[in-house]
Amino acid sequence: MLIPQPTSHAPGSGRFTLTAGTGVHAPDAPEVAALLRDLLSPATGLPLPDAPAGPGTISLRLTEGHGPEGYTLTVTGDDVLATADTADGLRWAVQTLRQLLPPEVYSPTPVEADWSVPCGRIADSPRHAWRGGMLDVGRWHHPMSFLYAFADLLAAHKLNRFHLHLTEDQGWRFDVRRYPRLTEVGAFRSSSPLGHTLDNLSDHTPHGGFYTQDELRGLVAYAARLGVTVVPEIDLPGHTQAAIAAYPELGNRPDVRHEVMTRFGVSEHVLNVEKSTVDFMRGVLDELVDVFPSEYIHLGGDEVPPREWSENPGARALMAELGLTSPEGLLGWWIRQLADHLATRGRKVIVWDELVGAGAPADAVVMAWRGPERVEEALAAGHAVIATPQSHLYLDHAESVAPGEPLSITGPLPLDKVYGYRPGDGVLGVQGNLWTEYLPNAARAEYNLLPRLAAVAEVAWGTAGDVAEFRERLATQVRRYDAAGVNYRPLD
Repeated sequence: MLIPQPTSHAPGSGRFTLTAGTGVHAPDAPEVAALLRDLLSPATGLPLPDAPAGPGTISLRLTEGHGPEGYTLTVTGDDVLATADTADGLRWAVQTLRQLLPPEVYSPTPVEADWSVPCGRIADSPRHAWRGGMLDVGRWHHPMSFLYAFADLLAAHKLNRFHLHLTEDQGWRFDVRRYPRLTEVGAFRSSSPLGHTLDNLSDHTPHGGFYTQDELRGLVAYAARLGVTVVPEIDLPGHTQAAIAAYPELGNRPDVRHEVMTRFGVSEHVLNVEKSTVDFMRGVLDELVDVFPSEYIHLGGDEVPPREWSENPGARALMAELGLTSPEGLLGWWIRQLADHLATRGRKVIVWDELVGAGAPADAVVMAWRGPERVEEALAAGHAVIATPQSHLYLDHAESVAPGEPLSITGPLPLDKVYGYRPGDGVLGVQGNLWTEYLPNAARAEYNLLPRLAAVAEVAWGTAGDVAEFRERLATQVRRYDAAGVNYRPLD
């Protein structure tokens, strides 16, 4: 009952039982041996100490021939052997071994169970290099404990990218030491919508918070130990009203004071095109890359209303200088300024699909969100593409709109539709996105995330098949959620 379904699984006969005498032999990858203990010991109560290879041992070895994240896992009645080309491959082998144990192994405290695994051989390798989940902390400041839990959930589903959306009109969450007002002012709003934002009601309750650089470094290190890379997003030049509230000179009307946005939706207030504003954002990114070692930095670029640019003399002058016929062309200019700067720091950029045909750097990775057809358009334009169409992979959409379902931004997006998505050939990867306008706490976020994240994981791994068979395996997966104490939407 494995999720994602492995590439190849040949069951054997018999079982291997973990006992107080079971040891771990991993001279090639002691960090993965430590991870195995962290994942298995809390529930089993077993110490799983270092041990020489031999009967009764779990061995983790680096060998060749599996691919970057591939592995083999061989279980006999005497021992367990995991082999992989890389530590990441061994990490996924450990996650598979964990799933072969009873669901109670996900408990954070000791429980009684038959700690044995069935014999057999699994040879497994993912289809897509990028298998991600996105968490929006701009709309609601979620506690750092939930960010750690989100990394745990990604790793448990063999998802290897944690896209962290850090800034929004409604809140700026990244601590920038040279620009303290971004968090002193931009991280806090005076109220939030009550009910759906279209109801135009307020809860009259202040909300806010941010993450220090050291807190985020801790998250990065924790996720990396799980095999998960945290990829930060600073969304610009739109979705920046919180930054403009903190530093009005960043906006197109510095004489007008704005507050951090208190409604959900898209603000018309965007960054201006002054050199000082570009330099300001270069400074933000300089601090960001010192915290996040990710090869990629997400620069956003989505939903940028052009009205302010069309009215701003400086923006109109730049349009004339660049030979642009519409203010929308300034979007590509903005992204290129920062992509060029990030290149000097050895980083590449990701952008939303509005940048296709709008002057995106040729080597920018496009995150295609406005539909499956946008995936094909971005591929045709020569970009590397991460498929995340809202029609199939926006997990903030309600799974059902039946009476009794909690408020979500829209819906429905049934689990079967998520599982049925096939990105086709040529994409870099697949990602499920969790925007949080209507997910103000961990329990609500988990309810929308699970169990559909399991469907995303199997699509991303490349082994999705018959949905009825998947649902049979999902019945065991939700028992794992129960043991871990995470919330989820019950299966239909």
